[in-house]
Amino acid sequence: MKIIISGGGSGGHIFPAVAIANAVKARWNDAQILFVGAEGRMEMEKVPAAGYEIVGLPIAGLQRKLTPANIVKNLQLPLRILKSRNKVKSVIRDFAPDIVVGVGGFASEPTLKCAAAMGYKTLLQEQNSYAGLTNKMLARKACKICVAYEGMERFFPREKIVFTGNPVRADIEHMTATAAEGRAHFGLEAEGRVLLSVGGSLGARSINEMIINHLHFFRENRIQLLWQTGRWMYEEAVAAVERAGVGQWVKVHQFISRMDMAYAAADIVVSRAGAIAISELCLVGKPVVLIPSPNVAEDHQTKNALALVDRGAAVMVKDADCNAQGLSVVRELFDSPSHQATMRASIAKMAVRSAADKIVDQISDLVYGEASKKAVPLPSELQQLEDLSKIGK
Repeated sequence: MKIIISGGGSGGHIFPAVAIANAVKARWNDAQILFVGAEGRMEMEKVPAAGYEIVGLPIAGLQRKLTPANIVKNLQLPLRILKSRNKVKSVIRDFAPDIVVGVGGFASEPTLKCAAAMGYKTLLQEQNSYAGLTNKMLARKACKICVAYEGMERFFPREKIVFTGNPVRADIEHMTATAAEGRAHFGLEAEGRVLLSVGGSLGARSINEMIINHLHFFRENRIQLLWQTGRWMYEEAVAAVERAGVGQWVKVHQFISRMDMAYAAADIVVSRAGAIAISELCLVGKPVVLIPSPNVAEDHQTKNALALVDRGAAVMVKDADCNAQGLSVVRELFDSPSHQATMRASIAKMAVRSAADKIVDQISDLVYGEASKKAVPLPSELQQLEDLSKIGK
């Protein structure tokens, strides 16, 4: 088995891609896997760290905010696309894959477009309830499209769609760490209350600013904070914690690689409502305060969040309100163990497991013609399908 996996730009694309690669290696231990990403993006660091080879393309995305600098970048985009397509043609020809898998992001457009034009089989994995622009463009030539939500025929040909759920990191799907182990890993006190704040792999400015503006909250309420800031606000966060003298209560990390330990350590989680974040949170079954990003297509993070809120599985705070209200909601939730228990039970019911294996079943079917049993929803999964269908509406 020889597979090219292409995409990236953020953890929401990279982590599913690596999960698929790991499932491929588990199925065929002699499989050869090559990633294709975008130069300068985080996949160029995270994929090699996961043990896989990656080739970078000089591709970039369309800049929607029309500043003078961005206009120049947009004018350069056709040349970048041309260079990327020329480079990836050689990569595909030399590697000669059995199949090419796209997970969304800049690099998947030239990679899968060239692969399809060269006669190679292609498969798409769409994480979100509202399909990304790249995958919508690539769908016409794709052999199969693996999705995590019902109602995706709005974007893709119905006959190509297979429900698999979203693949997540294996250490989270099969999490074994205890709260004590997680807290020891991050230098947190074993006793007491712990809040985990994650704004996605690149961070979330509004969530970070909410915390910076209210650092006294954690000392006053005796709540320990495990805080993933992302790259852009890490140094500002470290300086703010030092000025406020709350280092005992607030542990700052630019990026948390052991998210299984972080989830295990936490009593409650504050998070964006991206597709992969939602999938992980359902699997770990922790009470969560969702603050959807307003800067996404069709406001799909709010739709994701409301699907959990409607099931009693999460609390939502609007991004515009999080600075004034976010931590008050967190405190109320900490003060209500019964509400936490209800949320844990509700969110766990929405978990979809073995998504990466189901996607590998589809890869196997396309390459070897093997019928896939795991990709067909079992009776026990029908309620999960019904629950998840609400996320896309």
